[in-house]
Amino acid sequence: MARCCHKGRYVKNSSQILQLPAENNLAISILEQTRKYGGKVAMRCKRDGSWQEITWRVLGEQLHAAAKALLELGLNEGEMIGIFSPNMPECTIADVASLSIRGVPVYIYPTNPAKTAEYIVNDSESRIIFVGTQDQYDKVISFISASSCLKKIIAFRKEINLNNHPLAMYFDAFLELGQSSSKGPEISSRLERASKDDLLTLIYTSGTTGEPKGVMLTHSNMFHSAASHDIRLLDPNDRDVSLCFLPLSHIFERAWTYYVLHRGMTNNYLEDPKTIVEAIQEVKPTIMCAVPRFYEKIHATVHHRLEAASPLKKRLFEWALGVGARRNNCIKDGQPVPLFLEARYRIADALVLKKIRDIVGGRIKFFPCAGAPLSQSIEEFFYAAGIFICYGYGLSETTATVTCHEPRHFKFGPVGKPMPGVQVRISGNGEILVKGGTVMKGYYKKPAETEEVFENGWFKTGDAGEFDDNGELRITDRIKDLIKTSGGKYIAPQYIESVIGSDHFIEQIAVIGDNRKYVSALIVPAFEVLQEYARAHQIQWTCREDLIQHPSIIELFRRRIESHSNDLAGYEKIIRFTLMPNEFSIAGGEITPTMKIKRKNVVDKYQGIIEDMYP
Repeated sequence: MARCCHKGRYVKNSSQILQLPAENNLAISILEQTRKYGGKVAMRCKRDGSWQEITWRVLGEQLHAAAKALLELGLNEGEMIGIFSPNMPECTIADVASLSIRGVPVYIYPTNPAKTAEYIVNDSESRIIFVGTQDQYDKVISFISASSCLKKIIAFRKEINLNNHPLAMYFDAFLELGQSSSKGPEISSRLERASKDDLLTLIYTSGTTGEPKGVMLTHSNMFHSAASHDIRLLDPNDRDVSLCFLPLSHIFERAWTYYVLHRGMTNNYLEDPKTIVEAIQEVKPTIMCAVPRFYEKIHATVHHRLEAASPLKKRLFEWALGVGARRNNCIKDGQPVPLFLEARYRIADALVLKKIRDIVGGRIKFFPCAGAPLSQSIEEFFYAAGIFICYGYGLSETTATVTCHEPRHFKFGPVGKPMPGVQVRISGNGEILVKGGTVMKGYYKKPAETEEVFENGWFKTGDAGEFDDNGELRITDRIKDLIKTSGGKYIAPQYIESVIGSDHFIEQIAVIGDNRKYVSALIVPAFEVLQEYARAHQIQWTCREDLIQHPSIIELFRRRIESHSNDLAGYEKIIRFTLMPNEFSIAGGEITPTMKIKRKNVVDKYQGIIEDMYP
């Protein structure tokens, strides 16, 4: 890394040279993998209670058939297809098949309402849409007749009732259409005309305000992303097993899935994220993308169980974590592990640490993590147990990763150093600016919005941050999300939410305080944990509303908040809070599909409750 000074701020530039492939289209690289790995397993998914496999050879055959079927349906170069489905192999088959004929796949969040799905279909002018469930099919049917662009709907599953709709067909019939087609030569001719600057996809940002924007990413963007990960990551290879459970509509999982194919790994698709605990034991992934909330819940579960343990077991647990931290930090920092420490570690590992690793399958190489702030204490906890969370920072507009941990010599807390080939600097007002081959082409059909987020070739992330002395980036908050109290103090609500929300009694938290004299919060308890606590302490209740109004429960949360507030400045501490009976939801408008708080919506929706916290 080179470092220079810019208006009193650091500029971090990666000087490593990226090795980009000769191919101009991502599908060419993936099709080559199908020939290279042949009978090895490329994909797995759970159907009818068992994990079913798709070999690379079969994947290649299905990609070829799907590409020809799209040609039979008249998809032209540069035209879009929609994919509105839970995670399943068919999503990736439709995706890569469209790329192979220079089409553009556009994913829709599987939980999006019909109105949002309709907006994305019409804005992208998608000609064909693939759906994975009856609910998604019904949503598309509700607007297909009003759409001027949508000409075909293809259902992945035979269980979906098509109701004899003239524009609908099943995926099996779609593949059969391709298998009987003679349009194979047209695939080759289209790929010969391909350019790295071709549009690869539109990623529709969920956004905490306003309508979704289509982020235009090119094949060049994805090639740059893959090349930078080849340099940074800890030897991902064809022996690795990945578990795909974040929505493929999210750039994190989408870019990672392409990378999994690029490296020849086996990808396991999880249709229902709620079954992650069971799936992770069955799949035992070596690599898996996850958001901080996943680790927060595991951390909370472990500590919740620990509270009921004997004093001896608690001391053993803390001793083992301490030993694990000292030993693994030696390895992280490139220092030899003393023999006495290694001997203690083996005991600590057998008694405690291995059991923590087993919760996430026990075969961990590294787990990429991004999408929200991750508490430093939680990161340290997992690393002590031998779980390397490769914490990073990225956006849809930067093809996901901007920074992430290096395998060694990183610090807990920051989000790592800029990726190879990516330049990052901090503007005069503290905003993170990014330049490089992974930065988007712009927002689809939105030139004004595109112009607004670029400054002299630098992409303005909207996030505030700073570099530490080790050259690692630390995110402070979304600039637009900063709260200014009536006393003039600026507060980063996401940081406070990360610190307090790590408590195992808290499921969700929204920090309030803009133009207020102090900080308050709306808190959704983790009701399963809370109800267990109430039963253990003979607290009587008949419903959630009863429970959260009980004085003992309110006092419990006051103590929990106070115990996590030691590192907060006085003006950052939560002075008042209200416990909420129902979870924040996408349908309710309080959170985005990526689980980010829509603060303005929360403030508007719960204005009366909030006012009561400021008497």
